[in-house]
Order: sequence, then structure tokens, then C-alpha cells
Amino acid sequence: MLLAINVGNTNTVLGLMEGVDVLHRWRLTTRARTTDEFGLDLLKLLGLRGVTRADIEGVMVSCVVPSTVYAIQNACIRYLDREPMVVGSGVKTGMKVRTDNPREVGSDRIVNAVAARDRFGGALVVVGFNTATTFDCVDASGAYIGGAIAPGLSISADALFTRTATLPRVPVSRPRSAIGTNTVHAMQSGLFFGYVGLVNQLARACRAELKGDVTCVATGGFSNLIGRACDEIDEVDEHLALRGLSLLWQRNVR
Repeated sequence: MLLAINVGNTNTVLGLMEGVDVLHRWRLTTRARTTDEFGLDLLKLLGLRGVTRADIEGVMVSCVVPSTVYAIQNACIRYLDREPMVVGSGVKTGMKVRTDNPREVGSDRIVNAVAARDRFGGALVVVGFNTATTFDCVDASGAYIGGAIAPGLSISADALFTRTATLPRVPVSRPRSAIGTNTVHAMQSGLFFGYVGLVNQLARACRAELKGDVTCVATGGFSNLIGRACDEIDEVDEHLALRGLSLLWQRNVR
């Protein structure tokens, strides 16, 4: 089994993988941890599923929070006896990156694009619902050509609370109607339907520029909530990043 670790700005998702199949998955808050803290968290999570470190063939990591990499790498070495591979320079992705500065593209975006290309083929728009909402475009030849970045749903909800005097903090959920009959309902309507509109418009614009037959895939924490409500989204795969990490492991180790 492969242990795939996807470190985002808000959450760290860990998955035990058999090929591209997700056997078990856990979600931790991304925060500063010592090597021992992360290592003990790993052992506890694996132990709950009856998995020993001998069962772990390798570890593949994608990380957009550089300050956490050291502890993760050392925890894997110390507690799992495995040297993790971190997505970055020198890792074979099998995907050309045709942007102005390929080094600027977050590893999570490439990982998602690799997984989507492997699963669906053809031209793609991958919408990632995470701390930021990202739109990643792959052309018909299989090259990553760029995309768009918008504030994430949680960022917008937090901004309404922190930048106003009287509006409350509200949970993000689908309201029963667009017309809110109270403040909380009205805020949820603006967040939910506003994001559906944002995603539909940007996805539509990306599709038009890619031209031809384009598949639009949603992934990430809010993909089931927002993605399934968007007319422009064809497929939802919440585990796309974990599948992509497993594919990259196979391309670099086997």
C-alpha cells in the first residue's frame, strides 16, 4: 500500500492507496507539528485500521505549506521507516506545463490535473474546491496550460463575518431557496448560489478557450456540495489528489 499525503492550506488529507483506489482516508487540520507529533498521529491513524508500517510500501507527498514539509519527511523516516517522495522539481509527472513560469504552479494543481487526465483523457477543466477555488486547464494534447484562482468558499464566508459589524459566522450549506427570509438564510444563499454562478461562468469561459470536447471535473472539500449543483461540472471526484499522488508514485518508482 502507498500512503498518499496531500497538504493543503487548511486541511491535510491522508489516504492509503492500492493503485488509484482509496482504501482509507483521513483529514487533519494543517498546522505546525513536530516530527514526533506527526509521527504519532500517523501511527494512531494506521493502527485504527490495523495497518502496520510494514504494510506501507512508500509515501508520496504533495505540499503547498513549505513549513510543514520537514516534520512530515522526518516523521515518515522515523516512524514508518520510509523516505517520502515530495512532488516538486525532479519528479516525473508525465505532463508538460506550458505556463509563463511553471515553477509557480502549485504541486496540488499538477497532481489533480495528472489524475483527471489519466481518468478522463482529452481536454479538461479541473475545479478544486479548497482554501482557494482553482480552475486548472489541460489541453487536448495533455499539457497543463494554466487556469484561474478565486477566493475559496470558506474564505468568503469568513470575510463576511470579519469585515462586517453585525453579520454572524454561518455554516456553509445549501439553502432551501435563493430568497433568504432571515440573515443567516440570506448569507447562505449568497455564498452557495454565488459560488455556483462563479464556477459555472469561469468553467464555461475556460471550456470556450480550450475548444472542442472538454470535460469539467470537480474535486476538493466542497466538490460534493457545490460541484453537483453546477451545470458546467460533468464529474465529481473528491479523491482526485490522492489518485494523482498514487499515479506519480507509480511513474517515478516502478
